[in-house]
Amino acid sequence: MSDATTTGEEVVVTLPDDSELRVERGTTVEGVAYEIGSGLGRATIAGVLDGDLVDKVTPIESDSRIEIVTEDGGTNEYRRVLRHSAAHVFAQALGRLYPDARLAIGPPTDEGFYYDIANVDLDGDDLAEIEAEAYEIIDADLAIERFERPREEAISKYEREDNPYKLDVLHTEAADAESVSFYEQAEFEDLCQGPHVSSTGEIGGFALLQTSAAYWRGDEANDSLTRVYGTAFESEGELEEYLERRRKAEERDHRRIGREMDLFSIPDHAPGCPHYHPDGMTVRRELEGYVREKNDELGYKEVWTPALNKAELWKPTGHYDTFTAEGEMFNWDQDDTEYGLKPMNCANHASIYASDRRSYRELPIRFSEFGTVFRNEQSGELSGLLRVRGMTQDDGHAFVRPDQLQGEIVDALGVIDDIYGSMDLAVNYVLETKGDNAVGGDDIWEEATDALRDALGAGDFEYEVNAGEAAFYGPKIGINAVDAIGREWTIGTVQVDFNIPERLDLTYVNEDNIEQRPVMIHRALLGSFERFMGVAIEHFNGKFPLWLAPEQIRVLPVSDGNVEYAEAVAAELENSDLRVDVERRSWTVGKKIRQGHEDRVPYMLIVGDDEEESETVSVRDRAEREEGGKGVDLEDFRAHVEAERAEKRTEPDFLA
Repeated sequence: MSDATTTGEEVVVTLPDDSELRVERGTTVEGVAYEIGSGLGRATIAGVLDGDLVDKVTPIESDSRIEIVTEDGGTNEYRRVLRHSAAHVFAQALGRLYPDARLAIGPPTDEGFYYDIANVDLDGDDLAEIEAEAYEIIDADLAIERFERPREEAISKYEREDNPYKLDVLHTEAADAESVSFYEQAEFEDLCQGPHVSSTGEIGGFALLQTSAAYWRGDEANDSLTRVYGTAFESEGELEEYLERRRKAEERDHRRIGREMDLFSIPDHAPGCPHYHPDGMTVRRELEGYVREKNDELGYKEVWTPALNKAELWKPTGHYDTFTAEGEMFNWDQDDTEYGLKPMNCANHASIYASDRRSYRELPIRFSEFGTVFRNEQSGELSGLLRVRGMTQDDGHAFVRPDQLQGEIVDALGVIDDIYGSMDLAVNYVLETKGDNAVGGDDIWEEATDALRDALGAGDFEYEVNAGEAAFYGPKIGINAVDAIGREWTIGTVQVDFNIPERLDLTYVNEDNIEQRPVMIHRALLGSFERFMGVAIEHFNGKFPLWLAPEQIRVLPVSDGNVEYAEAVAAELENSDLRVDVERRSWTVGKKIRQGHEDRVPYMLIVGDDEEESETVSVRDRAEREEGGKGVDLEDFRAHVEAERAEKRTEPDFLA
């Protein structure tokens, strides 16, 4: 059991089952585990303290919520610890093969780890060599041990090694520390807060994936570094499963499919700001129409607010401080006034609510907007439609009385469940609770969190809790969609906010003519259209349902002599507002069919002399099914696809 410097004073630790344990102030995470049981103490790898993953020797100085991380726990936290150790294995292998390399930082990520390095250029062959050396380190089962070194000694060490990145950490994050922690394994040691597994042999599967460019601290004014991405798992089998999923994900990459289908582009003159091409805009307009339909069901009234506002708008709510501190806000001074591009829509919607005196009879008051917002993401973080600087949110804000709160949340969750179900996206609901950056008192956070928890229960929605991950102004339910190959994407959200109404002095008059505070619900059904479209492209692999497909039907004349009949067929279908094209190129029918499949068109109608004579069509779908024998009556086909579109079926099923 780890030694701890205790004071004799007691603190209360809350365990995952909400039971409480009193321990002496200064007791370590491992010490708490031993208090629970000696077996758990011996098995402790790390801990989660108030939402933060920490080393097992971390002392507990105040009342805290704690979770013990063990190898057998089957948790994401253990895997993050394992991957952090894998980053050190990479760094050790790199140092053996490239002793002049300089290490910057190497954190774990949701899918693996990365390490930023300098003074060495690497390509694919180099990664294979480093990976082989890493497996030598893993097979050696080297003990990973923590030790502390006086900060001044650490500074001297990295000055001798000419490592400006570790020195920067020592002069910033560790500026006030007397000593700093290192982890060592054989000849390798690294400045690190941890936590780590006990030995390199715990890593069962290890792979280096790719390299990219990065900037130190994510700042383009700093040194350019090489970022090496890798991953690790408890077993080789789990690694192989991940690599297969990764291969499938690469096949579905929305950036490649977007180019092939001519849906969107992100030109150099507008980094992080997508341009929708005509077919991409068709998809987006269909999504907008679907969301408008659902907003109408929920009683939302559509509004529009400008992107350009005085920065003063966001200061009372706390958004200004939050976004400027992270460098994420586009703001500037002009004529002695600070302006900005809005990073979110809620302050503008609150201003509309505040523009008139409100009665309790009017509530709920619901505003929706397809509002474009801007956030200054770092260049290295931008990724197609999934991570952008300019995005349009399907935003909604409801201002409700406290007695209306639960019903409003349940209704929103029900509509979200309908939308995602219509697209064959499974949904995982995650309740995100108060974090360190929260504004407002504990009592209103508890009330808001209870409202979300009660609504999830009332709607019979299963959910998990992600402690400490809420936005600064209120707890939320994150909507995580699971796509066709099992990846989870955070998209929509429902959030309860008592803080902004208080900070902006929003009121309504109750039945006794007394002013009361409304509760504000922030709600996005799809999140942003950009991110949702990126997810949808990959989920469907570009094979959109009929209702979303930019081109729904393509008519293929067998010969030039059948073009006129093909155009008449297309015109009939266009009368039903179906999106139809005629293939007029003088290709063979086989080539026209192959091109239709490559273009992911749901239906192809083949018309030759026989079809023209009988006034029918031959039907083929993108699953390569075709109608055999006699032709199909066009009215029968039209009636089917109209129903397929209206019901938003996910696959063409006329020939199913």
